[in-house]
Amino acid sequence: MLCILLNMRDKTKLHTIMDKKKKDKNFENEMHIADNLADATTKEQNGEWEETDSSDENRENADNVSEELTKLNDSYLRLMAEYDNYRKRTIKEKAELIKSGGEKAFTGLLPVVDDFERAIKTIEAATDLSAVKEGVLLIYNKFMNYLQQSGVKPIESLGADFDPETEEAVAMIPATNEEQKGKVIDNIQTGYTLYDKVIRHAKVVVAN
Repeated sequence: MLCILLNMRDKTKLHTIMDKKKKDKNFENEMHIADNLADATTKEQNGEWEETDSSDENRENADNVSEELTKLNDSYLRLMAEYDNYRKRTIKEKAELIKSGGEKAFTGLLPVVDDFERAIKTIEAATDLSAVKEGVLLIYNKFMNYLQQSGVKPIESLGADFDPETEEAVAMIPATNEEQKGKVIDNIQTGYTLYDKVIRHAKVVVAN
């Protein structure tokens, strides 16, 4: 009977010790889980902080890019406005130059017109044709001088070699000698240049 009691007492102690060990083990497990949870929370917080830092940096970069684009757009608009003003000013100046150039040309012709009017009145009452001829010749020379002052010059064709750049052959006739071949022997209509640019080709007859 005593043995039974001892055995029962030992079993009770054994159970108590085992329960205690189980509790200790559970406590250790709980502590281990708590530690893991704390580590995970810390890592998660660090990750959030890194994400926040990255977001702030991206936002700052986006603001810088937006500011730079605004500056570039303003510069582009200013350049376009300046170019448009320059284009309008250039067109206006060109139109005024053409207008004033035409005005100058016509102003220079008015004295010639005056001479022609006086010549016409003289012809109506003239009896001396040589005087009329002399008057017309004076007007012609005055007019040709005005043209030369304006840069207009006649093309000297007669007796020169035929030049297709400045002359137009309207007829070709047989040459009377070898030296005459390829030469202009008659000038049907005088050609003119304006500052070395052909404004009218001379119409000529060429010996062949």
